[in-house]
Amino acid sequence: MRALEVAAPWGLDALKVVETPDPAPGHGEVLVRMKAVSLNYRDLLMVNGMYSRGSASAGGAITPFSDGCGVVEAVGPGVTRVAVGDRVATLFFQNWISGRPTLEKLSSALGFPIPGAGRELAVFRQDGVSKVPEFLTDQQVATLPCAALTAWRGLFEDARLEPGDTVVLQGTGGVSIFGLQFAHAAGYRTVITSSSDDKLARAQALGANHLVNYRTTEDWAGAVRAATHGVGADFVMEVGGAGTMQQSLRAVRIGGHIAVIGVVAGGTEGVHPGVLIGNSARLQGLSVGSRDMFEAMCRAIDLHRIEPVVDKVFPWTDAVAAFRAMQGGEHFGKIVLQF
Repeated sequence: MRALEVAAPWGLDALKVVETPDPAPGHGEVLVRMKAVSLNYRDLLMVNGMYSRGSASAGGAITPFSDGCGVVEAVGPGVTRVAVGDRVATLFFQNWISGRPTLEKLSSALGFPIPGAGRELAVFRQDGVSKVPEFLTDQQVATLPCAALTAWRGLFEDARLEPGDTVVLQGTGGVSIFGLQFAHAAGYRTVITSSSDDKLARAQALGANHLVNYRTTEDWAGAVRAATHGVGADFVMEVGGAGTMQQSLRAVRIGGHIAVIGVVAGGTEGVHPGVLIGNSARLQGLSVGSRDMFEAMCRAIDLHRIEPVVDKVFPWTDAVAAFRAMQGGEHFGKIVLQF
């Protein structure tokens, strides 16, 4: 079989397609023929040797990608969760089945330390895959394990929101667009930011209530305050990191919730404790979620017929071009590699 691998000195030019032996499932394992994988910002950091838990500290080559869709081709002894022919998604954390996160659970991420889904054939523990809604395409399924589940957990597992509450989604990448779709289905009022009016128009078509171009309206927190009659948002999906945190703190209402899920904007701003204390906001780091959360999310997707937004599709052997598109911020929603 063929697989994607990257090793030191890292970087997109080091990402190669290699030939490796076909794997076989052992006890409690399943062999999956991959159909599609989707890109996350984590994958780009990992390939570039910049991921703190991943490539920079890895001793050898890694196979990237946590998010994939495939069909079970063979099962080992003792497998009961799935059968040959089932279409499944990979789970980001292979050992986080339920309950709260622990070090052991969070140390089981695909891509690193466990070889990822960027290969034609892959063996996973039966607990590390899950069946998916039948109406979704393979490409759409491949977007669910990280971006969709991150948005789901932030909105419905961690925050205490009610219909009519206001949520802010930063940008139009995968997590934010899933957040918009989920929030719209749940009856929340949505504010979405982008530097592109065209992307904002696409977000409006998905149900966004308020649109803010942060290039022309640098004080987007003020725009959120205006949209909420001075009260502020109940929830902010913080994907920028230090580069946008101060705006998020100004945009959130007293007692509101900020879910910190990314560092796309970079920057060096810190969190001022006085500001956090002053508005009693809750600031929570968020790293994907458990299998129980994933399966609850899939039930909601099936019920509401929510279709993930796949913006660009590349052949899986053209992963470098897909990553360059991600670097250029060209996408709205998700970028997918097709096998």
